[in-house]
Amino acid sequence: MLQFQVNQPACIRCGECVFDCPSRIIGVDAGYPAIPAEKQSSCIRCEHCLTVCPTGAISILGYQPADSMPIEGNLPDPVQLETLIKARRSVRRYREENVEPELVQRMLNVAWHAPTGVNSRQVLFTVLDDREKVARLRDEVMEGLVRLSKENAIPKSMAYFSRFVRVWERQKVDLIFRDAPHLLIATAPKGVACPKEDCLIALSYFELFAQANGVGTVWNGLVKWAFDLLPEARKNLGIPEDHLFGYSMTFGIPAVRYARTVQHSPALINRPM
Repeated sequence: MLQFQVNQPACIRCGECVFDCPSRIIGVDAGYPAIPAEKQSSCIRCEHCLTVCPTGAISILGYQPADSMPIEGNLPDPVQLETLIKARRSVRRYREENVEPELVQRMLNVAWHAPTGVNSRQVLFTVLDDREKVARLRDEVMEGLVRLSKENAIPKSMAYFSRFVRVWERQKVDLIFRDAPHLLIATAPKGVACPKEDCLIALSYFELFAQANGVGTVWNGLVKWAFDLLPEARKNLGIPEDHLFGYSMTFGIPAVRYARTVQHSPALINRPM
C-alpha cells in the first residue's frame, strides 16, 4: 500500500504533486490529489509528491513531511560545493583508528539517497566497520594471492598482483588495502536496470559526504580485482551470488592533510552543431 494521504486543510490545491509525478498517476478527486487504486502499482516510490508540496500536505509510504529536512537556507553555496569537489583526494595514508560508528552509519544513510535507475534502490552496502575486520580480510586475501602466485594461476593481465605478493611476503607491506581501517563494497542485483551505474553513483555520494566529514577515501580497484581472483572472499563476506560487484572503496581518518585544490586543464567538451 502506498499510504498516499492528503491533509486537506493544509492542501492549497496548487497541482504541483500532479504535474511533477514522473509516473503521471496522481489525479484529482473531489478537488484534492489522489491516486486511483488501479494505478498504485505504477508508483516508483520517488516521493516527488511529498517533497514538492509547498505546504507539507502530502504523505506517502508512511513518511510524513514534518520528518523531512527543509531545503531552503540549508544548501551549501556554490563556491563551497565547488571547493569540496575540487579538493577531493584519493587518500592512501590513514590513522590507526576507527571512524566513529555513528558517523559511518550516517555516511551510509546519506549515500543511500543516491539516485538509482527506475528508482530501484537495490544497492547493497557491505561495510567492514572495524580495523580488525579489514586486517582479517587482508590476511585472507593475501593468503589466497600467495597460493595463486605459487600455482602460477594469476593471469598475465593481473601480473602486478605477483609483485604485491612479493612485497607482502618480504616486508609485510600492504599495497592493496593500504592499511585502511574500513572497507566499503557496493553491489546490486544483476536484474535491476543499471546495477553497475547505481553502485558507482552511490559510492560517489558516499565519497563526497565522507570528505565533508573529514573522512578520506580511495576508489580501490585492487580490492575489486582481488575479489575477481578470489571469489571465496566475496562469499565469506555474505555478498549475494546474484549481485554485480560494482566497486570497492577503502576509507578512514586521513594521516595526511592537503592544503589546496589541484589544477587541471579545461574540461573536454563536445558541442555538436
